[in-house]
Amino acid sequence: MNYNMNLKNIRINNNLNQSEIAKILKIARVTYTHYETQENIIPLKHLIVLANHFKVSLDYLLGLTDKPIKTIENIDLNKCSIRLKEFRKENKLTQVKLATFLNIDQPTWSIYEKGKSLIGTPFLYMICEKYNISADYLLGRTDTPKYLKTK
Repeated sequence: MNYNMNLKNIRINNNLNQSEIAKILKIARVTYTHYETQENIIPLKHLIVLANHFKVSLDYLLGLTDKPIKTIENIDLNKCSIRLKEFRKENKLTQVKLATFLNIDQPTWSIYEKGKSLIGTPFLYMICEKYNISADYLLGRTDTPKYLKTK
């Protein structure tokens, strides 16, 4: 994943330090530091808080695009589950084949597809990167663009 520079840039561009970002996320500063340095993977729930706070796309925060597209929509788990299933079917993937690609088990993927749990950050990133699809679109934050343009 390649989100650390965008996290740092958004923080610096808003004249904030790591402690102030940590307060926004309601976590310890050291925890945020580990996210910004990518020592730990930032959970999707924290990326969503930052995207909403700074009114930018998840695609930008994840480093999938260089453009900090303005968006303020929140996650719609129902729409997300429908879009994950549609994505899988459009690409002629079985749940098993997609789960294998993500290195998870099929029941875990099924939970995401049924909207019982938010997809994990690394799995969302892997899908978006490989299939050039927008994280914001898959999560129901936007209806367009569905596919990302090259950087």
